[in-house]
Amino acid sequence: MTSRKITNNEDREAAFRIRTKVFVEEQGVPAENEYDQYDEPDTDADHVLVLYNGLPAATGRVRNVGGTAKLERICVLASHRKYGLGKITVEALETFAKLNGLAKAKLNSQTQAEPFYAKLGYRAISDIFMEENIPHVTMAKELSQ
Repeated sequence: MTSRKITNNEDREAAFRIRTKVFVEEQGVPAENEYDQYDEPDTDADHVLVLYNGLPAATGRVRNVGGTAKLERICVLASHRKYGLGKITVEALETFAKLNGLAKAKLNSQTQAEPFYAKLGYRAISDIFMEENIPHVTMAKELSQ
């Protein structure tokens, strides 16, 4: 298992395939809502691709939003869950955040994933809300430098 910052179109397309498989096909998010301006090259978002046995299996991105790292679009292919790839993805995004001088992180977790993020030190800071017809909760964490 390895992770790397996405810096080329091949990795970007691999990440988009993972996101399409998980969010659009598996969870029913409309494709036009899944992709936005932060997916374009040369934006302020850092994207990560996680490989399992050399093949793309997980992805996510992080942005600086008001001095806080906002972790987004974190997903792992269904066939690769339970291998610890979600944790590797989050840790890579947190590393990018720390390298950019950010000391706090937040994310909007699907409620079914809340226990996963809690194990990584995140705590709920909002009530449940709906996003793309999926219940979510905002979670936050202090990043250790």
